[in-house]
Amino acid sequence: MPLYATKRLHTYRYTAKDAAGRRVRGTAAAEDREELYRQLHREGLYLQSAWERSEGKRRMLRASALSEFCRQLSGLLSSGVSLARALSILSHEEGLSGELKGLCAALLAEVRTGVSLADAMENRQVFPKLVLGMVRSGVSTGRLDDSLGRLALHYEKQRQMEQSVRSAMTYPAILCVMALVVVTAIFTLVLPQFRDVFEGLGDMPLTTRVLLAVSDHLARGWYWLALGAVALGAAFHFLAAVPEVRFRLDFLKLKAPLFGHVNQLLYTARFAHSLSSLYSGGMPVISALETARDTIGNTYIESQFARVLEEVRGGAPLSAALRGVDGFRSRLAGVIALGEESGSLDSMLESVAVAMEFDAQQSAKRLVTVLEPLLIVVMALAVGFIMVGVMLPIVQSYGSLESAAYF
Repeated sequence: MPLYATKRLHTYRYTAKDAAGRRVRGTAAAEDREELYRQLHREGLYLQSAWERSEGKRRMLRASALSEFCRQLSGLLSSGVSLARALSILSHEEGLSGELKGLCAALLAEVRTGVSLADAMENRQVFPKLVLGMVRSGVSTGRLDDSLGRLALHYEKQRQMEQSVRSAMTYPAILCVMALVVVTAIFTLVLPQFRDVFEGLGDMPLTTRVLLAVSDHLARGWYWLALGAVALGAAFHFLAAVPEVRFRLDFLKLKAPLFGHVNQLLYTARFAHSLSSLYSGGMPVISALETARDTIGNTYIESQFARVLEEVRGGAPLSAALRGVDGFRSRLAGVIALGEESGSLDSMLESVAVAMEFDAQQSAKRLVTVLEPLLIVVMALAVGFIMVGVMLPIVQSYGSLESAAYF
């Protein structure tokens, strides 16, 4: 037993105020919250809220959870319920998931200490920047319920679009898996049964020798192949987190055959939806651009926004600044130009986002109609190659027997 017990320190992110009333945020290590309070007090700071920082990165809420949270909170606020009361009601709402009820309880605890809703949500580290920006904008304009309602509609549309694209790609994915299972079963279970027959027929054609060699490797070392596939997947996962690698992968997503067009439509629709929600919520165009940029999900497109922001700050029209962004559909800049001329930029952004989402869904369906016969052809060629390798030595042996009988 050690002579001295080791104290476990926890890392806290905190919000405090100094003697002048200025808000101070930071990170500190302490045994518990009481020790953190005493530590900050010695530095002349008065703790307002603190939360333990997790070792790993927290996962953002899904679009369905975000839509439900914003819709429920917007409905309560629009009916005249105070923010604290609304969060208290949601923390006990039976229709909400345990995750959302716990989240509402945590937000309520911080709001009651004087922390703003946006800061409390930011402290949770599970809300995207779009939500935080819209909430801050709604609080500043006094239209928080409207901002939350727009967010609920935005994430509901995003969820529907993702589901439609995912469902369209489900059948090709199942077809690929089935093709892999069938070919693997043939090589590992069927072909080994014919080895003695083929060896008794004499010289085997090249096709048959290749099939038997592949069959032997799969039958004897399938676990090495499985481990190799897992290792490749893990290596790809870690490499994709490297900024330079992710940048190149995001570029390929936009330029890949068949899939590039669909990805461009999805990124354009996502940006247009975010910018429309932020701009119509009263946020200045520069701040709206900065927040909407972070919702795109493609580092290659996001890297071009430094030039866009510089041009807009310099007085250039938004449509002209966005026209040169590689990865956005050209229709976006044209519709924004019309919105700038007519003074209805928010509605035009919303209309082009809806149009882009529809085009993305239709493009995904067309992609499936191309992939289905293509995958079937690939499966037919693979099975045909196997059948040729199996039947060719048998046919050749029959031919040899007929020739011997003739002579």
